[in-house]
Amino acid sequence: MEAPKDADPSRQTIRVAVDRKRRAGKSVTVASGFEHPPETLAKLATALKKRCGSGGTVKGNEIEVQGEHVDTIAAELRKLGYRVR
Repeated sequence: MEAPKDADPSRQTIRVAVDRKRRAGKSVTVASGFEHPPETLAKLATALKKRCGSGGTVKGNEIEVQGEHVDTIAAELRKLGYRVR
């Protein structure tokens, strides 16, 4: 399987939402819809987690950050040139 190539941020629409399902009552902010290879996604996740001051992970094409950080993450992604929903 070919690794996805880095798409230009301005051509990506990212959905940012809070998810509480199957998480033992804890809320997680999920940013999905990225078109990046895993290395780029990991770097972006690290930056977002630092900005929010909390932990998280990368699952597939999604970045999960612990806690409710929709506004912070949406603002950071907009700064980087992504379209955010």
